[in-house]
Amino acid sequence: MKKLLLLLSCFPLIYFCHAQEKDSLDNERLANMISLSEVVVRTDINVFKFIERVKNDTTFYKAFRNLRVLGFTSLNDIRILDKKGKEKAGLESKTRQNRSINCRTMDIVHEAPWGDFYDENKNYNYYTAELYAGLFFTKDSVCGETNIVKGITFDAKGKSGLEKNKEQLKMLFFNPGKKIPGIPFIGNKINIFDPDVAEYYDFSIDEEDYEGQPCYIFSIKARQDLGSSQKDNIVIDNMITWFNARTMEVMARNYDISYDAGVYDFSVHMEVKLKKFGEYLVPWLIRYNGDWKVIFKKREKGIFTATLFDFTEPGNSKE
Repeated sequence: MKKLLLLLSCFPLIYFCHAQEKDSLDNERLANMISLSEVVVRTDINVFKFIERVKNDTTFYKAFRNLRVLGFTSLNDIRILDKKGKEKAGLESKTRQNRSINCRTMDIVHEAPWGDFYDENKNYNYYTAELYAGLFFTKDSVCGETNIVKGITFDAKGKSGLEKNKEQLKMLFFNPGKKIPGIPFIGNKINIFDPDVAEYYDFSIDEEDYEGQPCYIFSIKARQDLGSSQKDNIVIDNMITWFNARTMEVMARNYDISYDAGVYDFSVHMEVKLKKFGEYLVPWLIRYNGDWKVIFKKREKGIFTATLFDFTEPGNSKE
């Protein structure tokens, strides 16, 4: 009995060691897939450790969490397009987030909606607008938030409708390249750091200055020589991330994703630029251009740009 109990007690350790070993082998396989520019080769970069930092990066998500504890002004531009690409509805607005006494509120400095952006009760008529509002607008007063990211995981279980979609969007937005449960037909195809998925991509590392800072450029692009059946395994068409060479903080990220599952399809391009405000890394420009169709819903094409500026420290909200 004692031997059995001892064996059972070892199972978690055995599983942990096996997981670590597999992750290490995966990183080694990925390292061999990455091409390095001559500039990067001369820096004698440790590719294995670089991949590990990229896979476990939290700086990108942290930057957006910082928005929960800071005051800032935002210029919001949301446009909905028709089938021919002409604008049919939209909103231009300026908002001010104030953070005081552990709570944040938002003031609408001005707004100019057009078309059928709102219904008669001032609810959003478009999904793109709802998603934008869920990410960047504050309704009433929100209290007790922090910018801590350690221990936070995204989980769409138990959620439905827009709330589930927003959670999945956050997973894709903040952790691109990691598997997103709950989206049918995509499965593991988005997990580009899995060597079995990575074989469909070209990986490269380069180095150049970005906004006056030396940065590593980590590029992931779908291979051009894929056959039609192999292309069915592609969700992330292209992703480029600029990492600060000294701190490894994300300074910018561009990505294109698309997929056609029959019952739904989407094609989305996003650009995010970040900068330092004191000790805080913050996003200051977010651009989105998306076209998607979900069963039982009309196709929707939307474009939005969020420009954030005039940041203030917690407790120093600007009227």
